[in-house]
Amino acid sequence: MDEKSNKLILVPILAVLFVMIGYQYICPAGSNSCHFNTGEKLRGASLLSTQYRTTEDFYTELEDDSPPKLPSKFNFTERDLQRHVDFNIKGDDVIVFLHIQKTGGTTFGRHLVRNIRLEQPCDCKSGQKKCTCHRPGKDESWLFSRFSTGWSCGLHADWTELTNCVPVIMDKKKAQKNKRNFYYITMLRDPVSRYLSEWKHVQRGATWKTSLHMCDGRSPTQDELPTCYSGDDWLGVTLTEFMDCPSNLANNRQVRMLADLSLVGCYNLLSMNESERNHILLGSAMNNLKNMAFYGLTEFQRKTQYLFERTFSLRFISAFTQINSTRAANVDLSEAVRRRIEELNYLDVQLYEYAKDLFLQRFQYTRQRQHQEERLKRREERRWLREQREQSRDSLPKRQVGGGGGGDELATTTEDYTSQVARW
Repeated sequence: MDEKSNKLILVPILAVLFVMIGYQYICPAGSNSCHFNTGEKLRGASLLSTQYRTTEDFYTELEDDSPPKLPSKFNFTERDLQRHVDFNIKGDDVIVFLHIQKTGGTTFGRHLVRNIRLEQPCDCKSGQKKCTCHRPGKDESWLFSRFSTGWSCGLHADWTELTNCVPVIMDKKKAQKNKRNFYYITMLRDPVSRYLSEWKHVQRGATWKTSLHMCDGRSPTQDELPTCYSGDDWLGVTLTEFMDCPSNLANNRQVRMLADLSLVGCYNLLSMNESERNHILLGSAMNNLKNMAFYGLTEFQRKTQYLFERTFSLRFISAFTQINSTRAANVDLSEAVRRRIEELNYLDVQLYEYAKDLFLQRFQYTRQRQHQEERLKRREERRWLREQREQSRDSLPKRQVGGGGGGDELATTTEDYTSQVARW
Protein backbone atom coordinates (compact mmCIF):
# COMPACT_ATOMS: atom_id res chain seq x y z
CA MET A 1 0.00 0.00 0.00
CA ASP A 2 1.52 3.36 -1.00
CA GLU A 3 1.96 6.43 1.23
CA LYS A 4 -1.06 8.24 -0.20
CA SER A 5 -3.38 5.31 0.58
CA ASN A 6 -2.09 5.11 4.15
CA LYS A 7 -2.81 8.78 4.69
CA LEU A 8 -6.34 8.45 3.31
CA ILE A 9 -7.07 5.63 5.77
CA LEU A 10 -5.56 7.27 8.88
CA VAL A 11 -7.16 10.71 8.49
CA PRO A 12 -10.80 9.55 8.97
CA ILE A 13 -9.74 7.23 11.81
CA LEU A 14 -8.08 10.10 13.63
CA ALA A 15 -11.10 12.30 13.00
CA VAL A 16 -13.43 9.70 14.54
CA LEU A 17 -11.12 9.32 17.55
CA PHE A 18 -11.06 13.08 18.01
CA VAL A 19 -14.88 13.30 17.98
CA MET A 20 -15.20 10.37 20.43
CA ILE A 21 -12.67 11.88 22.83
CA GLY A 22 -14.42 15.23 22.69
CA TYR A 23 -17.80 13.63 23.28
CA GLN A 24 -16.52 11.76 26.33
CA TYR A 25 -15.34 15.05 27.78
CA ILE A 26 -18.45 17.08 27.02
CA CYS A 27 -20.95 14.29 27.77
CA PRO A 28 -19.33 12.02 30.39
CA ALA A 29 -20.71 8.60 31.08
CA GLY A 30 -23.78 8.53 33.30
CA SER A 31 -24.76 12.09 32.47
CA ASN A 32 -28.17 12.88 31.10
CA SER A 33 -27.19 16.23 29.68
CA CYS A 34 -24.31 17.59 27.68
CA HIS A 35 -23.07 20.19 30.13
CA PHE A 36 -19.65 20.52 31.71
CA ASN A 37 -19.40 19.48 35.33
CA THR A 38 -22.75 17.73 35.41
CA GLY A 39 -23.08 14.99 37.94
CA GLU A 40 -21.18 17.13 40.42
CA LYS A 41 -22.08 16.24 44.00
CA LEU A 42 -22.38 18.79 46.75
CA ARG A 43 -21.72 17.84 50.33
CA GLY A 44 -24.97 16.15 51.30
CA ALA A 45 -26.98 17.52 48.40
CA SER A 46 -27.11 16.39 44.80
CA LEU A 47 -27.40 18.75 41.90
CA LEU A 48 -29.93 17.58 39.39
CA SER A 49 -28.49 15.19 36.85
CA THR A 50 -30.70 16.62 34.16
CA GLN A 51 -31.26 20.17 33.13
CA TYR A 52 -33.54 21.89 35.62
CA ARG A 53 -34.42 25.54 35.52
CA THR A 54 -31.13 26.25 33.78
CA THR A 55 -32.88 26.61 30.46
CA GLU A 56 -32.94 29.91 28.67
CA ASP A 57 -36.72 30.04 29.22
CA PHE A 58 -36.29 30.27 32.98
CA TYR A 59 -33.53 32.86 32.81
CA THR A 60 -35.48 34.85 30.24
CA GLU A 61 -38.36 34.95 32.71
CA LEU A 62 -35.96 36.18 35.39
CA GLU A 63 -34.72 38.96 33.15
CA ASP A 64 -38.16 39.90 31.83
CA ASP A 65 -39.65 40.68 35.25
CA SER A 66 -36.63 42.68 36.35
CA PRO A 67 -37.21 46.41 36.84
CA PRO A 68 -34.85 48.75 35.00
CA LYS A 69 -31.45 48.81 36.65
CA LEU A 70 -31.28 51.92 38.81
CA PRO A 71 -28.51 53.27 41.02
CA SER A 72 -28.86 51.99 44.58
CA LYS A 73 -29.92 54.45 47.25
CA PHE A 74 -27.76 52.57 49.69
CA ASN A 75 -24.02 52.09 49.72
CA PHE A 76 -23.91 48.32 49.50
CA THR A 77 -20.47 46.74 49.36
CA GLU A 78 -19.54 43.69 47.31
CA ARG A 79 -19.57 41.73 50.56
CA ASP A 80 -23.20 42.77 51.08
CA LEU A 81 -24.13 41.59 47.59
CA GLN A 82 -22.18 38.34 47.50
CA ARG A 83 -24.19 35.56 49.10
CA HIS A 84 -22.96 31.98 49.05
CA VAL A 85 -22.63 29.71 52.04
CA ASP A 86 -20.80 26.40 52.22
CA PHE A 87 -23.83 24.65 53.68
CA ASN A 88 -22.83 21.23 55.01
CA ILE A 89 -26.01 19.23 55.37
CA LYS A 90 -24.04 16.15 56.47
CA GLY A 91 -22.24 18.05 59.23
CA ASP A 92 -23.71 20.35 61.87
CA ASP A 93 -25.07 23.26 59.81
CA VAL A 94 -28.69 24.31 60.34
CA ILE A 95 -31.01 26.48 58.24
CA VAL A 96 -33.31 28.50 60.52
CA PHE A 97 -36.47 29.91 58.95
CA LEU A 98 -37.82 33.05 60.64
CA HIS A 99 -41.47 33.00 59.61
CA ILE A 100 -43.10 36.44 59.66
CA GLN A 101 -46.89 36.34 59.43
CA LYS A 102 -48.53 36.91 56.02
CA THR A 103 -45.34 37.12 53.98
CA GLY A 104 -45.88 33.91 52.02
CA GLY A 105 -43.92 32.02 54.65
CA THR A 106 -46.26 29.03 54.69
CA THR A 107 -45.73 28.45 50.96
CA PHE A 108 -41.99 28.97 51.23
CA GLY A 109 -41.84 26.71 54.29
CA ARG A 110 -43.50 23.93 52.31
CA HIS A 111 -40.96 24.41 49.53
CA LEU A 112 -38.21 23.80 52.07
CA VAL A 113 -39.56 20.44 53.22
CA ARG A 114 -41.21 19.14 50.04
CA ASN A 115 -39.54 20.74 47.05
CA ILE A 116 -35.75 20.53 47.53
CA ARG A 117 -33.87 17.78 45.72
CA LEU A 118 -31.78 16.07 48.39
CA GLU A 119 -29.80 12.90 48.82
CA GLN A 120 -32.18 12.13 51.71
CA PRO A 121 -35.45 14.04 51.16
CA CYS A 122 -37.63 15.14 54.04
CA ASP A 123 -40.12 12.48 55.08
CA CYS A 124 -43.58 14.08 54.88
CA LYS A 125 -46.42 11.75 55.81
CA SER A 126 -50.03 12.42 54.87
CA GLY A 127 -52.06 13.90 57.70
CA GLN A 128 -49.03 15.08 59.68
CA LYS A 129 -48.16 18.76 59.95
CA LYS A 130 -44.44 18.20 60.40
CA CYS A 131 -41.92 16.46 58.18
CA THR A 132 -38.78 14.65 59.28
CA CYS A 133 -35.80 16.41 57.68
CA HIS A 134 -32.82 14.38 58.85
CA ARG A 135 -29.26 14.62 57.64
CA PRO A 136 -28.11 11.67 55.52
CA GLY A 137 -27.36 8.82 57.89
CA LYS A 138 -28.13 10.82 61.04
CA ASP A 139 -31.09 11.19 63.37
CA GLU A 140 -30.85 14.98 63.42
CA SER A 141 -32.59 17.78 61.56
CA TRP A 142 -30.76 20.19 59.24
CA LEU A 143 -33.80 22.51 59.11
CA PHE A 144 -35.38 24.50 61.94
CA SER A 145 -38.82 25.56 60.77
CA ARG A 146 -42.52 25.26 61.38
CA PHE A 147 -42.85 22.24 59.09
CA SER A 148 -39.79 20.38 60.39
CA THR A 149 -39.25 21.08 64.09
CA GLY A 150 -42.57 22.82 64.73
CA TRP A 151 -42.89 26.00 66.79
CA SER A 152 -40.12 24.87 69.15
CA CYS A 153 -39.25 28.45 70.15
CA GLY A 154 -42.83 29.68 70.23
CA LEU A 155 -45.48 30.54 67.67
CA HIS A 156 -43.93 32.76 64.96
CA ALA A 157 -40.82 33.37 67.03
CA ASP A 158 -38.94 36.52 66.04
CA TRP A 159 -35.20 37.23 65.65
CA THR A 160 -34.79 38.01 69.36
CA GLU A 161 -36.41 34.72 70.36
CA LEU A 162 -34.81 32.49 67.73
CA THR A 163 -31.22 33.63 68.22
CA ASN A 164 -31.49 32.88 71.94
CA CYS A 165 -33.58 29.73 71.68
CA VAL A 166 -32.42 27.77 68.61
CA PRO A 167 -28.87 26.95 69.79
CA VAL A 168 -30.26 25.68 73.12
CA ILE A 169 -32.94 23.55 71.45
CA MET A 170 -30.54 22.04 68.91
CA ASP A 171 -27.88 21.25 71.51
CA LYS A 172 -30.46 19.45 73.65
CA LYS A 173 -31.01 17.02 70.79
CA LYS A 174 -27.36 16.12 70.43
CA ALA A 175 -25.08 14.67 73.10
CA GLN A 176 -21.85 15.82 71.46
CA LYS A 177 -21.65 19.61 71.35
CA ASN A 178 -20.04 20.62 68.07
CA LYS A 179 -19.75 24.15 66.77
CA ARG A 180 -22.69 24.80 64.52
CA ASN A 181 -23.35 27.27 61.76
CA PHE A 182 -26.89 28.66 61.97
CA TYR A 183 -28.03 30.12 58.65
CA TYR A 184 -31.04 32.39 59.22
CA ILE A 185 -33.47 33.00 56.37
CA THR A 186 -36.79 34.81 56.06
CA MET A 187 -39.39 36.22 53.68
CA LEU A 188 -40.60 39.84 53.43
CA ARG A 189 -43.60 41.40 51.75
CA ASP A 190 -44.83 44.81 50.66
CA PRO A 191 -46.00 46.40 53.96
CA VAL A 192 -49.45 47.53 52.80
CA SER A 193 -50.27 44.15 51.24
CA ARG A 194 -48.95 42.31 54.28
CA TYR A 195 -50.95 44.51 56.68
CA LEU A 196 -54.19 43.99 54.74
CA SER A 197 -53.56 40.25 54.59
CA GLU A 198 -53.10 40.13 58.37
CA TRP A 199 -56.29 42.13 58.88
CA LYS A 200 -58.25 39.70 56.70
CA HIS A 201 -56.70 36.77 58.57
CA VAL A 202 -57.59 38.20 61.98
CA GLN A 203 -61.05 39.08 60.69
CA ARG A 204 -61.55 35.36 60.03
CA GLY A 205 -60.64 34.50 63.64
CA ALA A 206 -56.82 34.17 63.79
CA THR A 207 -55.16 35.52 66.94
CA TRP A 208 -51.60 34.13 67.43
CA LYS A 209 -52.29 34.82 71.12
CA THR A 210 -50.15 31.86 72.15
CA SER A 211 -47.01 33.60 70.84
CA LEU A 212 -44.49 33.99 73.67
CA HIS A 213 -42.74 37.24 72.63
CA MET A 214 -39.83 36.28 74.85
CA CYS A 215 -37.21 38.97 75.38
CA ASP A 216 -34.51 39.15 78.02
CA GLY A 217 -35.84 36.00 79.59
CA ARG A 218 -39.51 36.91 79.95
CA SER A 219 -42.74 37.60 78.08
CA PRO A 220 -44.26 41.12 78.12
CA THR A 221 -46.75 42.06 80.81
CA GLN A 222 -50.35 42.95 80.04
CA ASP A 223 -49.50 46.62 80.59
CA GLU A 224 -46.58 46.42 78.16
CA LEU A 225 -48.58 44.60 75.49
CA PRO A 226 -52.34 45.10 75.94
CA THR A 227 -54.68 43.13 73.69
CA CYS A 228 -56.79 44.89 71.07
CA TYR A 229 -59.96 42.89 71.75
CA SER A 230 -61.93 41.23 74.49
CA GLY A 231 -63.00 37.64 74.23
CA ASP A 232 -61.36 34.79 72.38
CA ASP A 233 -60.67 36.53 69.08
CA TRP A 234 -61.25 39.59 66.92
CA LEU A 235 -63.63 37.90 64.53
CA GLY A 236 -65.31 40.30 62.10
CA VAL A 237 -63.07 43.28 62.93
CA THR A 238 -63.36 46.15 60.45
CA LEU A 239 -60.30 47.71 58.88
CA THR A 240 -60.92 50.93 60.78
CA GLU A 241 -61.07 49.10 64.12
CA PHE A 242 -57.94 47.17 63.18
CA MET A 243 -56.05 50.39 62.44
CA ASP A 244 -57.31 52.18 65.55
CA CYS A 245 -55.68 49.83 68.09
CA PRO A 246 -52.35 51.44 69.14
CA SER A 247 -50.92 48.17 70.50
CA ASN A 248 -51.72 46.18 67.35
CA LEU A 249 -48.69 44.00 66.64
CA ALA A 250 -49.52 44.16 62.92
CA ASN A 251 -48.06 47.68 62.91
CA ASN A 252 -44.43 47.53 61.73
CA ARG A 253 -44.44 43.78 62.35
CA GLN A 254 -41.55 43.08 59.97
CA VAL A 255 -39.19 45.55 61.67
CA ARG A 256 -40.08 44.33 65.14
CA MET A 257 -39.63 40.68 64.23
CA LEU A 258 -36.23 41.27 62.62
CA ALA A 259 -34.77 43.67 65.20
CA ASP A 260 -32.92 42.88 68.41
CA LEU A 261 -35.58 43.96 70.91
CA SER A 262 -33.10 43.81 73.78
CA LEU A 263 -31.59 47.04 72.43
CA VAL A 264 -34.78 48.97 73.21
CA GLY A 265 -35.89 47.41 76.49
CA CYS A 266 -38.04 44.77 74.80
CA TYR A 267 -41.73 45.73 75.03
CA ASN A 268 -41.25 48.39 77.69
CA LEU A 269 -42.14 51.56 75.77
CA LEU A 270 -41.08 53.74 78.72
CA SER A 271 -37.41 52.72 78.50
CA MET A 272 -36.68 55.49 75.93
CA ASN A 273 -38.48 58.05 73.80
CA GLU A 274 -40.36 56.86 70.72
CA SER A 275 -38.09 58.53 68.18
CA GLU A 276 -34.93 56.95 69.59
CA ARG A 277 -36.64 53.58 69.93
CA ASN A 278 -37.81 53.58 66.31
CA HIS A 279 -34.39 54.64 65.04
CA ILE A 280 -32.69 51.78 66.89
CA LEU A 281 -35.32 49.23 65.83
CA LEU A 282 -35.09 50.12 62.15
CA GLY A 283 -31.29 50.12 62.15
CA SER A 284 -31.17 46.77 63.93
CA ALA A 285 -33.71 45.20 61.57
CA MET A 286 -31.80 46.41 58.49
CA ASN A 287 -28.51 45.14 59.84
CA ASN A 288 -29.88 41.74 60.84
CA LEU A 289 -31.62 41.33 57.48
CA LYS A 290 -28.46 42.25 55.56
CA ASN A 291 -26.41 39.73 57.53
CA MET A 292 -28.85 36.86 57.14
CA ALA A 293 -27.71 34.07 54.85
CA PHE A 294 -30.75 34.66 52.65
CA TYR A 295 -34.09 36.40 52.43
CA GLY A 296 -36.71 36.44 49.70
CA LEU A 297 -39.51 38.78 48.66
CA THR A 298 -43.07 37.59 48.15
CA GLU A 299 -43.40 39.82 45.10
CA PHE A 300 -40.42 38.15 43.35
CA GLN A 301 -40.96 34.38 43.57
CA ARG A 302 -38.66 33.32 40.70
CA LYS A 303 -35.83 35.55 41.89
CA THR A 304 -36.34 34.24 45.42
CA GLN A 305 -35.98 30.68 44.13
CA TYR A 306 -32.92 31.58 42.06
CA LEU A 307 -31.09 33.36 44.90
CA PHE A 308 -31.82 30.58 47.40
CA GLU A 309 -30.48 27.97 44.99
CA ARG A 310 -27.34 29.99 44.32
CA THR A 311 -26.81 30.78 48.01
CA PHE A 312 -27.07 27.24 49.35
CA SER A 313 -26.15 25.24 46.22
CA LEU A 314 -29.45 23.39 46.54
CA ARG A 315 -32.02 22.88 43.80
CA PHE A 316 -35.79 22.93 43.94
CA ILE A 317 -37.72 20.23 42.13
CA SER A 318 -40.52 22.45 40.86
CA ALA A 319 -40.41 26.11 39.94
CA PHE A 320 -41.96 28.72 42.22
CA THR A 321 -45.13 30.37 40.94
CA GLN A 322 -46.09 34.02 41.29
CA ILE A 323 -49.65 34.48 42.59
CA ASN A 324 -50.74 38.09 42.51
CA SER A 325 -54.46 37.51 43.10
CA THR A 326 -54.61 37.55 46.91
CA ARG A 327 -57.15 38.65 49.50
CA ALA A 328 -55.09 41.76 50.10
CA ALA A 329 -55.00 42.58 46.40
CA ASN A 330 -58.79 42.39 46.24
CA VAL A 331 -59.33 44.98 48.97
CA ASP A 332 -60.62 48.24 47.48
CA LEU A 333 -58.66 51.00 49.22
CA SER A 334 -59.11 54.73 49.06
CA GLU A 335 -55.94 56.78 48.81
CA ALA A 336 -56.55 58.16 52.30
CA VAL A 337 -56.76 54.66 53.83
CA ARG A 338 -53.64 53.55 51.98
CA ARG A 339 -51.76 56.55 53.37
CA ARG A 340 -53.02 55.72 56.86
CA ILE A 341 -51.72 52.15 56.58
CA GLU A 342 -48.35 53.43 55.33
CA GLU A 343 -48.15 55.82 58.29
CA LEU A 344 -48.93 53.03 60.74
CA ASN A 345 -46.20 50.94 59.09
CA TYR A 346 -43.70 53.64 58.24
CA LEU A 347 -40.81 51.63 59.71
CA ASP A 348 -41.79 48.62 57.62
CA VAL A 349 -42.06 50.85 54.55
CA GLN A 350 -38.46 51.99 55.05
CA LEU A 351 -37.28 48.45 55.75
CA TYR A 352 -38.97 47.11 52.63
CA GLU A 353 -37.47 49.83 50.46
CA TYR A 354 -34.05 48.85 51.80
CA ALA A 355 -34.76 45.12 51.44
CA LYS A 356 -36.05 45.41 47.88
CA ASP A 357 -33.05 47.48 46.81
CA LEU A 358 -30.59 45.01 48.34
CA PHE A 359 -32.50 42.01 46.99
CA LEU A 360 -32.48 43.28 43.40
CA GLN A 361 -28.85 44.36 43.66
CA ARG A 362 -27.96 40.86 44.87
CA PHE A 363 -29.89 39.32 42.03
CA GLN A 364 -28.15 41.44 39.41
CA TYR A 365 -24.75 40.81 40.99
CA THR A 366 -25.35 37.05 41.15
CA ARG A 367 -26.56 36.92 37.54
CA GLN A 368 -23.48 38.83 36.39
CA ARG A 369 -21.27 36.38 38.27
CA GLN A 370 -23.10 33.48 36.66
CA HIS A 371 -22.65 35.00 33.19
CA GLN A 372 -18.93 35.37 33.90
CA GLU A 373 -18.70 31.73 35.00
CA GLU A 374 -20.50 30.61 31.84
CA ARG A 375 -18.19 32.68 29.64
CA LEU A 376 -15.20 31.15 31.40
CA LYS A 377 -16.56 27.64 30.79
CA ARG A 378 -17.08 28.40 27.10
CA ARG A 379 -13.56 29.81 26.91
CA GLU A 380 -12.17 26.66 28.51
CA GLU A 381 -14.20 24.54 26.10
CA ARG A 382 -12.80 26.42 23.10
CA ARG A 383 -9.27 26.13 24.50
CA TRP A 384 -9.67 22.39 24.97
CA LEU A 385 -11.02 21.93 21.44
CA ARG A 386 -8.16 24.00 20.04
CA GLU A 387 -5.64 21.84 21.89
CA GLN A 388 -7.28 18.71 20.51
CA ARG A 389 -7.10 20.03 16.97
CA GLU A 390 -3.43 20.83 17.44
CA GLN A 391 -2.76 17.37 18.87
CA SER A 392 -4.65 15.85 15.97
CA ARG A 393 -2.52 17.73 13.45
CA ASP A 394 0.64 16.77 15.30
CA SER A 395 -0.34 13.11 15.25
CA LEU A 396 -0.97 12.99 11.48
CA PRO A 397 1.51 10.75 9.51
CA LYS A 398 4.78 12.59 8.90
CA ARG A 399 7.32 11.91 6.17
CA GLN A 400 10.51 10.65 7.72
CA VAL A 401 13.74 10.81 5.71
CA GLY A 402 15.20 7.36 5.85
CA GLY A 403 18.74 6.39 5.04
CA GLY A 404 20.04 3.94 2.60
CA GLY A 405 17.67 4.31 -0.31
CA GLY A 406 14.82 3.48 1.87
CA GLY A 407 11.33 4.51 1.21
CA ASP A 408 9.17 6.58 3.50
CA GLU A 409 7.86 5.29 6.83
CA LEU A 410 4.72 6.43 8.60
CA ALA A 411 4.87 7.67 12.21
CA THR A 412 2.47 6.03 14.66
CA THR A 413 0.24 7.84 17.18
CA THR A 414 1.68 8.13 20.67
CA GLU A 415 -1.60 7.91 22.66
CA ASP A 416 -4.45 5.49 22.21
CA TYR A 417 -8.15 6.21 22.70
CA THR A 418 -8.34 4.67 26.17
CA SER A 419 -5.61 6.88 27.56
CA GLN A 420 -7.35 9.97 26.18
CA VAL A 421 -10.65 9.06 27.85
CA ALA A 422 -8.86 8.42 31.16
CA ARG A 423 -7.09 11.74 30.85
CA TRP A 424 -10.31 13.72 30.49
